[in-house]
Amino acid sequence: MSEASLTLAKRELSGKKVKALREQGLIPSVIFGDGEPILAQSEYVETDKALRTVGYHSTIDLVVDGKKKLALVKTVDLDPVKHTIRNIEFQAVKANSIVEATAPIVIVNFESSDASKAHLVLSHVLEEIEIKAKPADLPDAIEIDAAGLKSAEDSITIADLKLPKGVELADKELDPETVIANVYDPAEEAAERDAKAEADKAAEENRAAEEATAESAE
Repeated sequence: MSEASLTLAKRELSGKKVKALREQGLIPSVIFGDGEPILAQSEYVETDKALRTVGYHSTIDLVVDGKKKLALVKTVDLDPVKHTIRNIEFQAVKANSIVEATAPIVIVNFESSDASKAHLVLSHVLEEIEIKAKPADLPDAIEIDAAGLKSAEDSITIADLKLPKGVELADKELDPETVIANVYDPAEEAAERDAKAEADKAAEENRAAEEATAESAE
């Protein structure tokens, strides 16, 4: 059982014709993973509310023409300008089956670390990760405690992940040294950029001077 349910109706329109559905306040969707894909539609307000409750990569109870289905919210297509929902892909799953999903990585407690107190900055490199678990065990997010970070040499890697019980990485071959986040000194990086810019400027001036000398010699 998921935290929310959503009622959908089967739809006939597809392709470019689904624009008419959106104009009526309906969201087109597709449910795959249980026989032939099912084309469906649902009310925008109710759909948005349900997705905000369960999250975009979690399980949800669907009711399609009176029939219940447990599904994973696989893909949510958003309008790049309005950030409104344009289309949804659901994957039908069974309660006891192992499914793969994308979980966001959330870094907490960095503000209490020695690195933060030293005015260093945390760069979040890997923001989500593929995991697998039974639908009921899928977490909303994977949290990492950054309170122990101290210097610009510190980083958080895959090896630092502490997965909830029943949850595994989908990619067993993922390098444990893959960086999730690292610490850097913004002042030091700014100084390095300035030094590089000065070096590039000096090199360009030297090239120009050499070309001028060569032209004079001719």
